[in-house]
Amino acid sequence: MQSFLLFSPEVAAARTAGKPVVALESTIISHGMPYPQNVQTAREVEQVIRDAGAVPATIAIIGGKICVGLSEEQLELLGSSPDAMKVSRRDLAYVLSQKRLGATTVAATMICAQLAGIEVFVTGGIGGVHRGAETSFDISADLQELAHTSVAVVCAGVKSILDIGLTLEYLETNGVPVVSVGQPGFPAFFTRDSGFKADFQLDTPEEQAAFIRTKWQLGLLGGVVVSNPVPAESAMPAEEINAIIQQALGEANQQGVKGKAVTPFLLSRIKELTGGRSLATNIALVKHNALVGARMAVALNALPST
Repeated sequence: MQSFLLFSPEVAAARTAGKPVVALESTIISHGMPYPQNVQTAREVEQVIRDAGAVPATIAIIGGKICVGLSEEQLELLGSSPDAMKVSRRDLAYVLSQKRLGATTVAATMICAQLAGIEVFVTGGIGGVHRGAETSFDISADLQELAHTSVAVVCAGVKSILDIGLTLEYLETNGVPVVSVGQPGFPAFFTRDSGFKADFQLDTPEEQAAFIRTKWQLGLLGGVVVSNPVPAESAMPAEEINAIIQQALGEANQQGVKGKAVTPFLLSRIKELTGGRSLATNIALVKHNALVGARMAVALNALPST
């Protein structure tokens, strides 16, 4: 497996020196935000992690390799190329073997992070159970990955385009703990509170790290969801965003948008309907997650791994 990994000089040096490394996905660059804000945000998020004492490792599939840490040129390529495939667990072997350009989702980034020995991964929001899944069976591969891949995922919860209650039930059934930061409630990406509770509230990096390390030392494999609400000043009004989401969902249904195309369609439409304010919220929450994730990685790196 190691033959597929290609570490950037910065990440390779961090591994040699025993410094904490934080994984970042690339789908948020290629499919989650428009160019050039996507590339600019990626650079700023990486800098937040550096400033907090860790080393960022944005992950993507380029030239038949899992690139762990990207150059400026590679970030530009991902951000501006219309050909980047959205890569989940199912797609990894195809994209690698065919040497296609691939942007990793939460699930694929978790797999690659574990292969690279990275314990903390920062994203915007995880995937979940889609509304109407009782008939469509549309459930993100992210949830199954969390059930058995041992990487801690820092996110702003899940987008309220999903069925949040069923998503949390799915995680509970698979033994995936959901931790909240700074509040008991589970966030809903654009808003701070979904109306649902997290399993546990752990506010400090040291508490979070101790919990995660204990879980894995017990042999309880699988991920941990660390849900970190969007900063209050950047959150969107719940009633407004929920109404817009309902409209966007209706349009997606009318246009027959399905599968992996649903989330990019909804995010783009929500951005249009909010006049760009949803994008500003998205950028703010990713940066906030990067800060929490970097601090947690530093604390986790200070603990013995066995």
